[in-house]
Amino acid sequence: MHTIEDVVARGMCVGCGACSVRTDGRVSVTIGRRRSFEADLDGVVDADLRAAGRVCPFSDESRNEDAIGTAAFPELPHDPRVGRYSGLFAGRLRDGDRLLGSSSGGLTSWVAEQLLERGDVDGILHVVSSDDPAKGLFAYRATFDAAEYRAQRKSMYYATTFADALASVRGDGRRYAVLGVPCFLRAARLLAEEDAQLGSQLAFFLGLVCGHLKSQAFAESLAWQAGVPPQDLETVDFRVKVPGRSSSRYDFGAVGPDGEHDVPTASLVGGSWGHAMFQIGACDFCDDIFAETADIAFGDAWLPRYKEDWRGTNVIVSRRPELDALLRESDELVLDELDLDEVAATQAGNFRHRRIGLRVRLHDDAAKGLSVPAKRVPPTLDGIDSKRVRLVRQRRLISRTSHDAFAEARAAGDLHVFLDRMRPLVEAYTRIDRGGLAQRFASRLRRRIRRLVPGR
Repeated sequence: MHTIEDVVARGMCVGCGACSVRTDGRVSVTIGRRRSFEADLDGVVDADLRAAGRVCPFSDESRNEDAIGTAAFPELPHDPRVGRYSGLFAGRLRDGDRLLGSSSGGLTSWVAEQLLERGDVDGILHVVSSDDPAKGLFAYRATFDAAEYRAQRKSMYYATTFADALASVRGDGRRYAVLGVPCFLRAARLLAEEDAQLGSQLAFFLGLVCGHLKSQAFAESLAWQAGVPPQDLETVDFRVKVPGRSSSRYDFGAVGPDGEHDVPTASLVGGSWGHAMFQIGACDFCDDIFAETADIAFGDAWLPRYKEDWRGTNVIVSRRPELDALLRESDELVLDELDLDEVAATQAGNFRHRRIGLRVRLHDDAAKGLSVPAKRVPPTLDGIDSKRVRLVRQRRLISRTSHDAFAEARAAGDLHVFLDRMRPLVEAYTRIDRGGLAQRFASRLRRRIRRLVPGR
């Protein structure tokens, strides 16, 4: 069995902090060498380790997404790609000003605000700008006012922990919606089952479709390339929408003493999500794309008919009929109903990483005798083409190298230390990818020749 001790030893801790909350702080969670939060198990007694393991999203001691979803939504149909579901949508806000201030279609923040304004919850637990430099640029906090929440509604691709935020609200008599990525919500669900007090307070679980979580160095790396070195960085905007471009071609904004510097994210080393730079190690072992334990999950609707709208469009998987009704009955939204195939197609790259790629990574680690968690895909290369295997392995190399390369660059005060190490790895990834395209083109060409020229 892959225990919480294995999770921490293998660098799979995502830093959610559920173990700390469950043990009343006897398991501490601090920022580690790779600029993400990690649990410290030194000196922790076995009873606390086992309790912590039951709420750890990467330990086999905890219940997985299928088991949690069955208990939370027993009456709903299940699809292996999206989990349980009651409503499948794509949509955005009609209000142009509010839409421009959101990362995608604005519906994540809109639903959270509705829950606050209707009195369904008293507060939202979410990631906001941090007022504590020791925690980094962003941190989890409870917000109780809809207008204040709206001002902090953009996506933050940044390592955080909800340990302090959950501990601070536990027992205060208020009801909350907790907003987070899939592994954080799995941990929060498990905590709510183990802790009756928190179970009565966590009323809604709002999920974010997640490609992978980034360390805190991701923001610093992009900002440094944009002209703001780490020591001068005040804040960042990960998604600056640009009129006339597709919704996937956004800018990155870095704020320093001389103002904001906006540059196309795709032009920056590490700006491509497919390269997985600064990915946290836990994300190599996640198979949950649509936050299957959430009451509702929001992502980007990466379908051709939506991508061309630079303002952004959300894909939504709902699992509570009252939330379906909230969306369908509002005249503030532009909303389309989707089918399962369309919903899954919005995250095609994510499925390649979290399902096909996961099979490769599980196989590789198991072949080395390393402890791996039990997942919902088999640890095998069977049926996976060789080009995909090589891409997965190169992506993993890029991810692991990026952490150390940037640490060296920071220590030297020289960004080129990072860039010079990473560019050859990215170029090798591109060669593998383009080689696959060339092979497919040649294969199609041969098939056409055979059809046109009998006997060839």
